[in-house]
Amino acid sequence: MSEVGAKEVKALRDRTGAGMMDVKSALVEAGGDAEQAEEILRKKGQADAAKRGARTASEGTVQSYIHTVNSKTGVLVEIDCETDFVARNEDFVGFARDVAMHVAAARPLYVSEEEVPEEDRRRELRIYEEQASDKPEHVRPKVAEGQMRKWLEQVVLLNQQHVNVDKHGKKTIEELRAELASKTGENVVIRRFARFEVGGE
Repeated sequence: MSEVGAKEVKALRDRTGAGMMDVKSALVEAGGDAEQAEEILRKKGQADAAKRGARTASEGTVQSYIHTVNSKTGVLVEIDCETDFVARNEDFVGFARDVAMHVAAARPLYVSEEEVPEEDRRRELRIYEEQASDKPEHVRPKVAEGQMRKWLEQVVLLNQQHVNVDKHGKKTIEELRAELASKTGENVVIRRFARFEVGGE
């Protein structure tokens, strides 16, 4: 078993917000490799978050973002949790603001894949199948499916990488949501968003 020092534990705890014992055991499991330990914690956080998913999120916050340069783009986002205590938590409110800013820049159309209308999926798939018609027949479905996956990454908020790469690395909104759920111990739900743009529809 690898020996893990308090300094390494603190550094990873500061980076992930996970509990002290969770951080220590992840570092031990990863043989002291901080990157691998963070990956272990993220997977564990997502698993824990999935268990919490059934719990009702009836508290939360509405946060806004107005583009600072020209004030022509604005976003409102509602993010829910289970308790008023977490709803007022600095990390929770900060996450909501980060999501609002991301929505302004990335222009998602849906929160989750479940929200994507079936007719939109079928339409996109038809387009990708037509585009793949010049490929060998046995690879066409895979090509179309790959294009469909890329499209869902572009239009679904939870699938998108946060636009602030300096702050969030290449984490998706779903990964950030799962981390916050793990850190707060509550079910965190991005309920809805509205994006406004001067001259837009």
